[in-house]
Amino acid sequence: MNFRQFAFKNVIRNKRLYAGYFFSCAFSVMIFFVYSMLAFHPDLNFSDKGSYGQGAKTSMDVSQYIIYVFTFFFILYSMSAFLKSRKKEFGIGMMLGMSGLQLRRLVFLENVMIGLASTAAGIAAGLLLSKGILMLGTSLLTLEQPLAFYWPIRAALLTFAAFTLLFLFISLFTAMILRSSSLIDLLKGTAKPKPEPKASAPLAVLAAVLLAVGYAAAFIVKGVLVLFALLPVAVIVSIGTYFLFTQLSVYVIRKLKGNQELYRSRTNLVTLSDLAYRMKDNARMFFLVAMISTVSFCAIGTLVGMKSMFTGQLSEALPVMKYESYSGNGLEAEQTALIEQSLANAGIDYKPYVIHKKSSANTATNKTYKFVSVTEYNFLMNDNAVVGDKDALLFYPDDMGFGGRAREQTGKIASQDGSVFAVTQSGVMPIRLQQLGYADVAVISDAAFQAMPASQEDSASFVYDVTDWRSTLAVSKELNLLLEGGEKQYEFISRAYAVHENNQSFGQILLTGLFIGAVFFVAAGSFLYFRLYADLPQDCVQYRAITKLGLTEGELSRIVSVQIGLLFFVPIVVAVVHGAVALNTLQNTFGVNLFKESALVLGAFTVIQIVYFLFIRAGYVKKLKEAVQ
Repeated sequence: MNFRQFAFKNVIRNKRLYAGYFFSCAFSVMIFFVYSMLAFHPDLNFSDKGSYGQGAKTSMDVSQYIIYVFTFFFILYSMSAFLKSRKKEFGIGMMLGMSGLQLRRLVFLENVMIGLASTAAGIAAGLLLSKGILMLGTSLLTLEQPLAFYWPIRAALLTFAAFTLLFLFISLFTAMILRSSSLIDLLKGTAKPKPEPKASAPLAVLAAVLLAVGYAAAFIVKGVLVLFALLPVAVIVSIGTYFLFTQLSVYVIRKLKGNQELYRSRTNLVTLSDLAYRMKDNARMFFLVAMISTVSFCAIGTLVGMKSMFTGQLSEALPVMKYESYSGNGLEAEQTALIEQSLANAGIDYKPYVIHKKSSANTATNKTYKFVSVTEYNFLMNDNAVVGDKDALLFYPDDMGFGGRAREQTGKIASQDGSVFAVTQSGVMPIRLQQLGYADVAVISDAAFQAMPASQEDSASFVYDVTDWRSTLAVSKELNLLLEGGEKQYEFISRAYAVHENNQSFGQILLTGLFIGAVFFVAAGSFLYFRLYADLPQDCVQYRAITKLGLTEGELSRIVSVQIGLLFFVPIVVAVVHGAVALNTLQNTFGVNLFKESALVLGAFTVIQIVYFLFIRAGYVKKLKEAVQ
């Protein structure tokens, strides 16, 4: 048996330990590959003016770099966990005559083998799932035609080259780490005695206070203040989370152990005693998993929520179809006729109406108003408002708490020609009135409107109301091409087209977020897996000894289930709470209800974690039972 065969057999013998590392690496490779497959898809021409453009290409390139860089650190962390769990094995090898160079060569060969295998497996898995991924891409990008399957040779070569280089570098790096390890350290491995876990009561209280302050600030702060509070709140919550795992959790367990009735009940003595050590040993890992998972929850939840919010706002605020004609436009009659003919040819019934607007600036207050007549306002709003010749109704866009211009609640407004109108009613612009554009709108009497002089900023809105606005997408695309390029004299706006463009833009961002979030979440789960199986040899020794004292299989399963459950769910529960607070802040900031979207994202991650826990628990309990028999 030569050295390469020896390295290969080492990998096979440690397949349980390498399984989590292999599948996690393969998953990361698969994510990178399928993302590259979408980025290089011939139907997504990023250089084409009519497609997504260079901005989208840059975004996808940056996302690939993020996935690649994070995977590098994830694999590096994984390898350090493996080296730590195998130190005793390496020490025995050196006692039997293995040189330091041979040890480093062994580690290098093992890492290269597992790296190449996971790279090939990841690409193969990506090819098997490619049809589903292309369907997902079609759905998220709201494409009219589904993305066709193609052989992603370029994506496969890029993935193979990138990850082969990554695994080679990490293999060299991890082999060099062993230089600093002495024989006695290797032989001791992870069997060094652990001191009694202790916690500081002031730091435990500080953890609770920091989290309470961070959550309170997240709930209280709204509007533009959210931008200023974002970084301080994130820092406060992060520090509080760290002390939650390192101090508060251990402090609570100590208090529970102090309750003799609870501590001596059934198997609680074993559970609580071991739990204190596990919480202390895994505190930094818990903190890392919680923060990574929180980033995943918040990123995907924010993207889903923002997409839903903007789609809803566009669906409510934009007119079904509008042709905005500005002063001096000589094509008004011809182009409105073209719109009406296109709607008729498409068999779409519509209700037309025209709203004339006069623009006037008040140099004294440096404000510009769009004036409309009360008759056209009543027609648009289906209202019966009455306005005096010297009165006005004032409406302004909702700034959603982001510090817009000061609004007149009462008082007077003046036009450029010196006319003064008393504001009898003011408030946020109704949704339907937003069809006139994002500007302050003053409703005045018909006589006052006719008397107001014309200006170069005057315009007319030709609005076409359709019952099923989604049916206008095809004709809107056609009209948008025919009427583009005239922004100074006219503008064509379609709700269906704007929503379609919004969904495509957010779809591409959401697609990116899903891939990056998936890598982060799997990495977090893998950290838990690595830590759990790194402790398996010690757990086997411990439970073998306790079993001799009368521990039954049922009690063993119950103790292990509680311990593994806490290991898996404590950081995830913390991350879910962090994510829920962050998404609630987003909801309060924009004044929209995102409960459905938040529950969907957080619920999906929770279900995945439960399935992962059940799978890992079954295998772990089986290994323990085999060891204690």
